[in-house]
Amino acid sequence: MKSVLALLALTTAAPALAQAVQPPVVTVPAQPGQEQGLSVDVTDESAQDLTILIPAMPTNQAVNTPAGNTEALGRQIADVVAADLRNSGLFKPLGPSGVRAVPMGEVRAPDFGYWRGASAQALVQGFVQAGAGGRLTVGCYLYDVALGTELTRQGFEVGPSDWRRAAHKCADAIYTRLTGEGPYFDSRVIYVSETGPKNRRIKRLAIMDQDGANHRFLTNGQSIVLTPRFSPDERRIAYMSYQNDKPSLYVYDLAAGTQRLLVTNVSLAFAPRFSPDGRYILFTMSTAGNADIYRIAAAGGTPQRLTSGPGIDTGGSYSPDGSKIVFESDRSGTQQLYVMNADGSNQQRISFGGGRYATPAWSPRGDLIAFTRMGGGFRIGVMSPSGSGEKLLTESWGDEGPSWSPNGRVLMFSRGSQGSSGKSDIWAIDLTGSTTRRIATQLDGSDPSWGPLRP
Repeated sequence: MKSVLALLALTTAAPALAQAVQPPVVTVPAQPGQEQGLSVDVTDESAQDLTILIPAMPTNQAVNTPAGNTEALGRQIADVVAADLRNSGLFKPLGPSGVRAVPMGEVRAPDFGYWRGASAQALVQGFVQAGAGGRLTVGCYLYDVALGTELTRQGFEVGPSDWRRAAHKCADAIYTRLTGEGPYFDSRVIYVSETGPKNRRIKRLAIMDQDGANHRFLTNGQSIVLTPRFSPDERRIAYMSYQNDKPSLYVYDLAAGTQRLLVTNVSLAFAPRFSPDGRYILFTMSTAGNADIYRIAAAGGTPQRLTSGPGIDTGGSYSPDGSKIVFESDRSGTQQLYVMNADGSNQQRISFGGGRYATPAWSPRGDLIAFTRMGGGFRIGVMSPSGSGEKLLTESWGDEGPSWSPNGRVLMFSRGSQGSSGKSDIWAIDLTGSTTRRIATQLDGSDPSWGPLRP
């Protein structure tokens, strides 16, 4: 599905006079007082969550659309905005339930005296309007209640099926303005959906929004699929499949709904991952009993071998600039993390803690590498690319396979249950380790890959 999201330039007149601006998306100019007011430190674990009131978004006229009545949509969009901000662990959103309804005339002229009496620090107001062909216009405003100033405004025109995207974009604008961090709510996740007994698991590719909504399956479960990974443009997925009992590397085209065979019929192949420019795919292939990391053009061709030492080398992940690769290897006797240049040269070990290390993933910010540490259980941790500053974020028994949010502030991972059931769920945790949440999936879920911010 192609995005139909376009930014609107919200005029200084009434919200109903918003005018569409064609992509590329352009930031709305700062308003007076925007340089002042509220902010949130994402690294301060002891900070109190900032209280934000979010009333239902009014409409100038209740109109039935393919997405529902605009009056109902105003409440639903406010609900999604509140949920996104709550899930970040940085905010205490109140509303829309239990919060006074806002008339259309107050959207750009808040009653700050009333909201101060409600002990609000920040206020989010907006509106929903129906347009031609069922398209929706959604406005989003953030206010500092104490100062009585507007902090940011954004507007979006969306097709009826993309109303949740407008809500995520609104939440992203609020999050970015208050934290100074990049957005991440308007993004998707692919993962392996699992069902059935442990010895006969059915594993299918599935895709969903980062909050678990808009879920759909991409494969039918007739063949086992493993380790799906998004391309940088979110249009393709690289994954392993055991179709006809042959481990093979496939590329799935999301728009076309088709898959293309890239590498087939090797003794073992797994853990594919795109390069930052999308031109290449790293993967592990075993030949003559030795597993090494290879690189192949995403369009196809002959794989190029990057490692050649004894033991098992796997789990390659590029640095954001594409100059280096982090991977795991048992060449020292136990699984450890190594960093090498993109051409395979200058391989250096970076992990030296207790236990074994696996599934490394380089942060999109470039400052950290996430990993799974094994020893007395499986735990998610992070370290610098040099190996310093190691920090374990989770304490559960079976956490593994971290994947980064687009802004590099949150990790998604699989959490397995103890016992013989083989069940697993998908969870998320922020870099402070203080905010965790389970991501709702239709069935069991494992091996998530968090995609880039959607355009």
